[in-house]
Amino acid sequence: MTPGIASLRVADPAEAWTRAGFRVDTDGDGDDGVCRIGGVRIRLVGRKQGAGILGWALRGLPADFARGDVDGIPTTNAQEDAPAPTTHPNGVTAIDHVVLMSPDLDRTVGALATLGVAPRRHRDAEIGGRPIRQIFFRFGDVVVEIVGSPDTAGTGPATLWGITYVVADIDATAAFLGQHTTPVKPAVQPGRRITTLRHRDVGMSVRTAMISPTPHR
Repeated sequence: MTPGIASLRVADPAEAWTRAGFRVDTDGDGDDGVCRIGGVRIRLVGRKQGAGILGWALRGLPADFARGDVDGIPTTNAQEDAPAPTTHPNGVTAIDHVVLMSPDLDRTVGALATLGVAPRRHRDAEIGGRPIRQIFFRFGDVVVEIVGSPDTAGTGPATLWGITYVVADIDATAAFLGQHTTPVKPAVQPGRRITTLRHRDVGMSVRTAMISPTPHR
């Protein structure tokens, strides 16, 4: 059994995610709220602990993993079952992928290997004229995309950087979000289309995109 993402801890207030069209439920664990997306819980803990994605809980970790970090990312062993499905006004149905930024790709890939996961493929590209490498892993139903330099290695921890969600109807989602999202455009993945949420407009600290479903073959 390979690991899967059970939950993500995010330092945002619930009302910011509600403004972006997510349904947020109350929670008894002291969080601001919980957003259920596919089989993943996003636990919103407010801004007192910082900003962005603070850490994750994983299912299916090796038996000797109790609590700690994975290349600097706070990680816990999830014991809870997957949440029941829910619907969101913005049309989100699942998490497509989570982006993980790494200052040292070899180091991060090695850290994930200790959890029993191996890269599925990689892609070389450029951002702002600088070369990057994207390395893709499967964590249950969610893809984890590691991004970093293919040529240089730095110091510091890896970080969970952003989330891309699958939506049922990309045009309806863009219309719902209105001025808070960029124009829909073709995605890198063949046959899919994507839009980027202007997350700061609604008070979110997590970089967020919406993508159309994988076309049936």
